[in-house]
Amino acid sequence: MRIAVPTEIKNNEERVALTPSGADALVRSGHEVLVQAGAGEGSRIADAAYAAVGARIVDTANEVWGEAELVIKVKEPIASEYGFLRSDLTLFAYLHLAADRPLTEALLAAGTTAIAYETVQLPDGSLPLLTPMSQIAGRLSVSVGAYHLMHSQGGRGTLLGGVPGAPRANVVVIGGGVAGEGAAANALGLGAQVTVFDVDARRLGELEARYGNGLSTRASTPLAIAEAVAAADLVIGSVLIPGSAAPKLVTDEMVRGMRAGSVLVDIAIDQGGCFEGSRPTTHDDPTFRVHDSIFYRVANMPGAVPETATRALTNATLPYVQRLVRDGWEEADAALARGINVRGGELVLPALRAG
Repeated sequence: MRIAVPTEIKNNEERVALTPSGADALVRSGHEVLVQAGAGEGSRIADAAYAAVGARIVDTANEVWGEAELVIKVKEPIASEYGFLRSDLTLFAYLHLAADRPLTEALLAAGTTAIAYETVQLPDGSLPLLTPMSQIAGRLSVSVGAYHLMHSQGGRGTLLGGVPGAPRANVVVIGGGVAGEGAAANALGLGAQVTVFDVDARRLGELEARYGNGLSTRASTPLAIAEAVAAADLVIGSVLIPGSAAPKLVTDEMVRGMRAGSVLVDIAIDQGGCFEGSRPTTHDDPTFRVHDSIFYRVANMPGAVPETATRALTNATLPYVQRLVRDGWEEADAALARGINVRGGELVLPALRAG
């Protein structure tokens, strides 16, 4: 199969969908790998590293998309790439179609088979291709939240861990999944007071057992969230319903009542965001004000650390790419089959049809 890796063109997206070691594995299996010139530069990977393992470097996006049978990307195609979509092409990338009607319509019109990393799902419900980026986004959310809490950035001027004689910051994490746990762990490591909300009592028990008395947990209800948010310095939203839009758990009225200079980081923004009033932002212009609070809504947070994120992503996706090129999507195993969102001009993923 001819597998193509385009250069990512989303704002400040410096990740690349395949490392040279991944390209080497595919070439050794008899496949042809095309890499657009410069695709790996943001991740500190030179074209020569791909060429050395037998990948072919092509100059333009027209060439890399045009020659491909399978395109593997990091982020979803943006509007300028819709023209590359076609019926005999398979696309494997993060898609987040529940929050992107224009892309959904473009894929349907083109007849492309589109498989989303974030909806590949194992029998136990885990999302193996979303996990590494969720870990990174969770950990980053505390870093960016701490930064924007500084007075120079418009925040409250609060240090997460405080110092002896001065209080620690109050951090609320809504959603105790992979990203939420990463956020809680980092915030605890910096000395903050941390409360995690989730609807799954078993998950809250796991987190308490893992992190001890330093972590507070609460069942997620609108009243409990409202009470916690009102006293929070930093709120991190990390709620995920695979394939569906995120529920709006923090309302505008809750934000109106928050402390001046508080910060809200919405990791769920790829799926539409879990805070009312959320809209995607970019690394170039990451924040906006809502009432007296700061919203951080960057839709590709792991793109800020591409050297780490690219390697973590390939580690997770390569086994699935290998299965896909060996068996084809027609013979996809159950996990990959759950990843198929669009095929032959029809919506396949039940959550998208329901939406």
